Parts: sequence; structure tokens; C-alpha cells
Amino acid sequence: MVLRDSIKTRKYAPRRTASPLSTATLAAGLALALPAAAAENSAATDADAEPQAKELDKVEVRGLRSFIVSPKFTQTLQDTPQTIQVIDKELFTQQGATTLTEALRNSAGVGTFYAGENGATSTGDALYMRGFDSSSSLFVDGVRDLGSVSRDLFNIDQVEVVKGPASTDTGRTAPTGAINMVSKQANLRAAASGSASVGSDGQQRATADWNQALGDASALRLNAMWQDSDVAGRDHVGNGRWGIAPSLGFGLGGDTRFFVNLLYVEQDNVPDGFVPTIGLPGWSPQPGLEQLAGHPVDPGNFYGTTADHDDVTAQMATLRFEHDFSDTLKLSNTLRWGKTEQDYLLTSFRSMAGEIAWTDPADLSTYTVARGLPTFKDQRNEILTDQLNLRADFATGDVLHFVSAGLEFSREEYDFYGQAATDGSAWTPANLYDPDWNATGLAWAHNGADRHGRTDTVAAYAFDTLKFGESFLLTAGLRADRYETQFRSAAVCNSNPSRGPDCAGNPAGTVLPFLDLDAEDTLVSGKLGAVYKFGDAVSLYANWAVSQQPPGGATMELSGAANNANNPKFDPQVARTLEVGTKWNLIDEALALNLALFRTEVSNEINTQLLDDDGNPTQTGEKRVEGIEISAVGNLTDNWSVSAGFSHLDTRVVEGAPAAADGTPNLTYTPDDAFTGWTTYRFPFGLNVGGGLRYTAGMHRGTDGAVGTPAFTKSWTVWDAVASYAINDQLTLRLNGYNLFDKRYVAAINKSGYRYTPGQPRTFLLSADFRF
Repeated sequence: MVLRDSIKTRKYAPRRTASPLSTATLAAGLALALPAAAAENSAATDADAEPQAKELDKVEVRGLRSFIVSPKFTQTLQDTPQTIQVIDKELFTQQGATTLTEALRNSAGVGTFYAGENGATSTGDALYMRGFDSSSSLFVDGVRDLGSVSRDLFNIDQVEVVKGPASTDTGRTAPTGAINMVSKQANLRAAASGSASVGSDGQQRATADWNQALGDASALRLNAMWQDSDVAGRDHVGNGRWGIAPSLGFGLGGDTRFFVNLLYVEQDNVPDGFVPTIGLPGWSPQPGLEQLAGHPVDPGNFYGTTADHDDVTAQMATLRFEHDFSDTLKLSNTLRWGKTEQDYLLTSFRSMAGEIAWTDPADLSTYTVARGLPTFKDQRNEILTDQLNLRADFATGDVLHFVSAGLEFSREEYDFYGQAATDGSAWTPANLYDPDWNATGLAWAHNGADRHGRTDTVAAYAFDTLKFGESFLLTAGLRADRYETQFRSAAVCNSNPSRGPDCAGNPAGTVLPFLDLDAEDTLVSGKLGAVYKFGDAVSLYANWAVSQQPPGGATMELSGAANNANNPKFDPQVARTLEVGTKWNLIDEALALNLALFRTEVSNEINTQLLDDDGNPTQTGEKRVEGIEISAVGNLTDNWSVSAGFSHLDTRVVEGAPAAADGTPNLTYTPDDAFTGWTTYRFPFGLNVGGGLRYTAGMHRGTDGAVGTPAFTKSWTVWDAVASYAINDQLTLRLNGYNLFDKRYVAAINKSGYRYTPGQPRTFLLSADFRF
């Protein structure tokens, strides 16, 4: 197993051979990696070898290629006092992962465990990490990526999971971290690769990656993808998409470099409204539904209609400039425009008394469920941002400094165009045990209940890592974000002022202006960390950091409700994390063992149990997450690789109303324990075999007053495997098997517990991977 010394940087000179430690040193917490493709590594040149440090006027001169992609991290991950996991494209290829959600299965305790509110269903990458929703903290090349859509990996080199408060690095974020996807870019190495796959339940996909030097200092890279796949184990649900991503590089290998990166992706999907929880453990019948006890529905059933759709167009244009004044002074600038459009209709349901009907209570085939909750989305997200960064390495006396400072400017916009059923129309009901998606009856149209949000941000930051001798490093960072959020909305008038405007003499159902709100503030975030090294094999570290999420920070939507954290009268949510850990490099730096212990306290939460003098909720709520993360990543022998990660979390509401439906103090949609493991062995005659398991403990769902539905999900374990054979240097055949023992499990559940996401059943995927 060939491992790379650290996260790839963005200078994109010809690749250099990695040192034995590679991705193992990338694991600071729960890093997982797989063997790099031998053919690809053999094509690399010595340009990717780790540069050697040397003394020059008390300044340690080092190339920046051995550092984390973000210029705000000034050291290799081995010397970075924080949990950061890297999942790279070699793992994508071996496991057959195609989306961000699938890639994050390799991060224990990170996943899409939440299936939406009572009347709506989550879309896209609805990710939870360390107890909190992290869906709004997704980035591409360090730039925020907007939209509740599913993200494909065809143009991604690696996924970086930064755990713990990340506001100092990226601005407003979820309390427990951020996820960054690193795009592929042009380089000077001539190469072509790709993959074609077919599998169970109509899976079909093809990708291509072509890179060509254009002279001595320029290059063109082109990535393309096509997919037309059903979703395994689900009737009618499907993912159709295609995409293209060209990258042009100029001045490669020189002191001044330019990159122009473009991305265009179209998706034509049939969305999944999931399955009733009827008959599952924890479900008890409401009055009138007693005959359904012990009779769960087929997890493959689809309760939507032929009209359900999820059409997405994503566009992105990036201009990146880099200039090296010297080996110790470097300037970079990233200009990005991105836009995501989503046109969406999903037929939801509630499997509750009043929504279920029958003609003969003794005959299950006569039961129907109302399709009365259509979810519409006609949404646009757009971002324009510019990021300027200066890296400088210098010395003051015997202390070495590695400084990163910069400015960021961004404008993010969100438009939602309201739609609704017309004239009280609704779909014909679905048979509960044998639904037919050829439904009729629903008519809908845009109704003018539109929403518009905009956030403008100006930020400045500075980081410095001070190195005292060979053993001790101190890292400090500070960031200030000046933001302004504007939100305007219209709504259908009714008698409930929290949900819409008063009709004021207009006919009921009239669309009137509703909210006109603004919020502005300056957020200051910081972090402080230290690393003590016992030679090159063992290090100890500690880190303290603060993160903030202001009203409207996750969605650009503000609220006038007294109990809503997006009300601009409230202060930002604040997260403080203390983390300590150790990192070990063993077997001649071929194997990395990592241990991290942390505690995150989130304050300024809405507390509905303690009211102010006017009877409104206060911001005295507090939540806490304590945990331990362990990983082992690397080579046991030259041919035998292993990677494993374990996470244990103790989550609770310290002050405030319980969040979990079962009344416990636990946070929702977060497994107490999670494990992921993978191992592969390469035989000398070209055969690779491997496999692993994923374990997720049971989770608590949220509470909204639903009766009789499961308050929690049970734990589950699935086993996966891979076998690949190199026909020659250019072609490898690969067979992936997922959930080999066909375990049935609940992968996600919605807040009311009426619907759940069935886990993927046993499936197989056959792929032909080529490279030239």
C-alpha cells in the first residue's frame, strides 16, 4: 500500500512519489484510506516527494505541497492539533462510491440519519456530524457550496472532514465542523483514466478523466460523467445525471500560475419519499390501525407518483491565481461564481390515523394511505466570492513562524418560488401494501409565496504556527466576519401570525407580503493549539476553538417567530471545543495510530422552558457533546493494508427542552457508537481482495407530538467486499459487493417517525477501470 504524506496541495506541478506515511499522517482522528492505484503511482515522478527542510538564515524553507489544501493550515496533518480526516479518490474507486454521502460512510458517525420534518423530506446531502446538522457547512476548494442537492464525486480528488469548530477557517459553520471537497485540476502529467460500471437494480455509470500538457507550462484536464441508475432496493426511485468539468492551467511549474476551472452538472432524478414505519420495532397502532400490527410494508414500496421529480442544474466557474515571491512568501487568490437550480416535487405522506383508510379491516389489501403532502421546491442558490491569501515563513530569533493571512468577500443569494396545490386538489391515495405510482388528481402552480435571502460577508483572518526547536509547535488563529443578511418573503394570509400575514380584509388564501427582516453583526472566532513531538514517531496535541452560527447563517432565511433561532433578535449560536490527542507513526512510518478526546459545548440555544418577562423563550439553552475517536490507518506489510475508525459520543441537552422523542436528554440523529473498518491484500499476480464492515448504533429521533411511531432506531452492521484483478497495466476489473448478508435496517428516520429510509439491500457492482 502506497500512502501519501499529506493532503495534496493546489500548486499542481507534476506529481511526486509519496513517502511511506502518506494518508496515514493525514488521519488526525478518523482518517480512512485505501491503497493507491499502483499504475497511477508508477506514473508519478519524483516531483511529489516530500521536500526536505533546511536552515537558511534561521528560516525553515519548505515547499507547500506537503500541507493541507487550505492555506489556512500551515503544517502537515501530523503537526496539526485538530481532528481532520481525508477520504481520497483511491478509496472512491475501490469502494465504488459516487456521491459525497457515500464517501462519508467511511467516517464513523457521519451520515444522513435525518429524513426530514413531518410534512417534508430532506433532500440532497442532509449530513449530521458529532450531534449537529452539518448540511450548510459544505465547501468546494474552501468556498461554500450552496443548495440542498446531492453532490457527485466525478470531479473530486478527495474529501476533507474537519471536525470541531471551523469558523476560524471558513466563517460561519455548524458547531462541530465542516466538509471540504477538493476538485481535480490540470497538471503537466499526461494521463487518461476512467471507469464503466453496471450493477444490481439497473445501475449504470461511466466516468472519464483526461489530462494533457499543452507545451512546457500549460495543461488541459477534462473530467466527464454519465449515470442512469435505479436506487437499489427501491421501486421507481432513480438517479440520472451527467456532468463535465474542464480545467486549464497556465504557468505550471513556474512562480506564477493560473487555473480556470469550470463545472456543469445536470441531474434528472426521481426522489424518494421513503417508507411507512408501520410494524417496525417501536411502532404501536393508533386507534383503528390495530390490524396493521405485525404487518410492516415492503421496504421497496414507492408511495410517490410519476410526476415526482428532482431536476438539478449546478454551474461553477473558478479563477485561481498563485504566485511565489520566494520559497517562503506566496500569494494566492480564488475567484468563484456558483449557481445551483433545483426543481422538485415529492409526494410525502403520514402513516397515521386519519390518513389511512380501508374498506375491510380484515383485508390488508384494502388499506390505503393518503398522498396529501406534496413538497414543492423551485429554488436558486448563487454565490460570488473572492478569497485572497498570503503565506509567509520567517524567523524571530530562534522561533520559526508559518503565517497565513487573508481577506474574503462573498455574496450569497437564495430564491425560493412558492408553489402549491390548486383548488384543494390531491393525488389519489396509494394502496398501503401495493402502491401504484400512476396517480391522478393533483394540480399545482406557482402562487407568489416567494422568499429571497441574501448574505454579504467581509472577512479577515490570520494564522501563525510558531515552532520552538524540533519538538514544540504552537498554533493560533483569529478571524472576524462582518456579515449582513436580508430576508424578504410573501405568504398566504391566515389567522396564525407565526405562519403567515393577517388577511386584513382580503379573502383567505391571498398572498401578501409577510417578512422584511435584516440581521448584521461581526463574528469573531479563534483557535489555539499546541503539539509536542517525541521524535518523529509520537506526538501529543491539545486544541481549543470557538465557532459561531448567526441567525440565518445556515439557510439565509430569517424568522419572526419568538422560538426560532433564525429570529434576528437572537445572538449567534456559539460552540466551544477542547480536544486532546496523540498520533503515532509505526512500522517505519507505514502505520498511523490516532486517538482524540474532545468536548464541545454549544450555548445560546433556544430554551422554551425558561421564558423572559414577556413570556418568550430565552437563549439560555445549552447542548454538549463529549467523545472519543480512534483510528488505525496504513500498511501492516507491503501488500496488506488496513484502515479502521471508531467513534463514541455522549450527547445531551444540558439546559432546555428535551430534543429526543423518548424524553431522554440525548441529541437526535447521532449514533452513540460507530465503527468503520476496511482491509485489502494485494497478491503478486494482480489480484486484490478486501472487505470491511460498517456499524452504527441506534439513534433517537426528534419530537413533534407524533403518537405511536418509533422513538428511536436500532443499531445495524453491514459487511462489504471488493475483489479486483489487473488484466494488464491499463485495465482492471473490479467487483464490489454491498451488505453481503442482506441486513434490513433503518438508515434514517423523519422527525415524526412516520417515515424511514430503508438501508441499501445486498447489491453488486461490476466495474472496468482503465488508465493510460
